[in-house]
Amino acid sequence: MRTIAALAALTLCAALWASRTELVEGNPAGDVKVVIYTDLQCPDCLRLRSLLDDKILPKYGKRVAFVHRDFPLGKHDWARQAAIAGRWVTEQNPQLALVFHREIMSEQLHITSATLKPWLVEFAVRNRLDPKGITDALSDKRLDALVDQDYQAAIARGVTAAPTMIIGGRKFSQTILYEDVAKALDVELGR
Repeated sequence: MRTIAALAALTLCAALWASRTELVEGNPAGDVKVVIYTDLQCPDCLRLRSLLDDKILPKYGKRVAFVHRDFPLGKHDWARQAAIAGRWVTEQNPQLALVFHREIMSEQLHITSATLKPWLVEFAVRNRLDPKGITDALSDKRLDALVDQDYQAAIARGVTAAPTMIIGGRKFSQTILYEDVAKALDVELGR
């Protein structure tokens, strides 16, 4: 009996940890799970972010879990550091992590590798987070490993570009159209 109770406690702890480290929009318990690989410095990812906010989430957010994963591209000089900082924000406050993603993506044209740290500090102060914590996170090997784990999982799934959405095994990459996503979601929700 103690073994069952211990297993239940471990399962609950794992679920709570996942909810604090995984960035999910929509309905986390939704019947359909969509995995989205993004790069926070990617202009196409910013366009997907707008599409999510304007059309996809309003229509499908109550029935679908949109799980965000990191896929920082090597051609973007501050994307990996931003992903690591985003992991730290997610662990501090999962709801604030979505704000972080929206804001840093909207500032892509103004942020450089030289201005990233000051931007992160300003974000932390404005949102009542520890400014030293967010900059220290940039050298956190554990957070770096989590970003790398997402990246390697994406490569293993055949992801080669950002953004990539995976809906029911179908990949939609780079220029993602609402009509294509809606059709795939309708099919998955109809199963």
